[in-house]
Amino acid sequence: MIRFADPAAFAAALAALPKADGASRDAALDRQALLTKPAGALGRLEDIAVFMAGWQRCERPRVDAVQAVVFAGNHGVAAQGVSAYPPEVTVQMVANFKAGGAAINALTKACGADLSVVALDLDRPTGDITRAPAMSAEECLDALNQGAASLREGTQLLLVGEMGIGNTTPAAALCAQALGGEARDWIGRGTGLDDAGLARKAAAVEAALALHGPDCTTAFETLRRLGGREIAAMAGAILAARLRRVPVLLDGFIASAAIAPLARDNADLTQHCLAAHCSAEAGHTRLLAALKLEPLLNLGLRLGEGTGAALAVPIVRAALAAHGEMATFQEAAVAGGQ
Repeated sequence: MIRFADPAAFAAALAALPKADGASRDAALDRQALLTKPAGALGRLEDIAVFMAGWQRCERPRVDAVQAVVFAGNHGVAAQGVSAYPPEVTVQMVANFKAGGAAINALTKACGADLSVVALDLDRPTGDITRAPAMSAEECLDALNQGAASLREGTQLLLVGEMGIGNTTPAAALCAQALGGEARDWIGRGTGLDDAGLARKAAAVEAALALHGPDCTTAFETLRRLGGREIAAMAGAILAARLRRVPVLLDGFIASAAIAPLARDNADLTQHCLAAHCSAEAGHTRLLAALKLEPLLNLGLRLGEGTGAALAVPIVRAALAAHGEMATFQEAAVAGGQ
């Protein structure tokens, strides 16, 4: 099991990321050139197949084991009036997840993903980032390690989601700190803030950056000071997936923001990630551009929970089906092949 013993071990893991297998990618590209279609005719489906081949280290990759994990945490900054919903909704929604009644339950069932829920100290919100660090070093390490531990042996594709009232505020702060810009560049209405709530959110992000910015010198420090438990857990799961060469379907703004500090420290981090969709949250388009990721879908979603990633799973499955099951020109006795 992957475990980060201390911040230095986390930094060392982030600095030594394994890469996709070039020979397998080349073999997949060669196969694409032989299939009964014009070159490039399946567009990004071809790219996805080659991407998966590189990480699975085989010419014809498969996705039989898709794992979905939803992490939940509560945020002290919610006391600043940055969400349209009260913090107790986090606990209530976790119960809904476990009862099978949420959107992510329906969508993971539809796409054939195995769903689990990890609740992180819901009775103990993080520190209010406008006044104190979100977490101690020990708390941040625990969240990172719970995320890493969630990755199961044999998983071929991972998607992570989150639930945490107020968590678009720390997500915006993480983006501003890691990628630059002002608070207004990264904030959005989240679950439905009015104009006054949006102003409170901007003020909270600005206060957090002013307080913690000088100390956010590493990905770990940025996560622990400005993030949240479920955000750090997503980062830990995504990094653990990379260390095991498991591709990740990124969900929306918060899941993408979770890796912004890591990508600042090592821009190669996103090489094992596919952006499932672009959400309706204001900063997500800007964030995906900074991470150099092009979304597969744009459906106006803003729910979180991993729902956008679940919707993209059938696209990956379709890409691999076309890649693995189509006949070559020679096999089909069709003229025009190489």
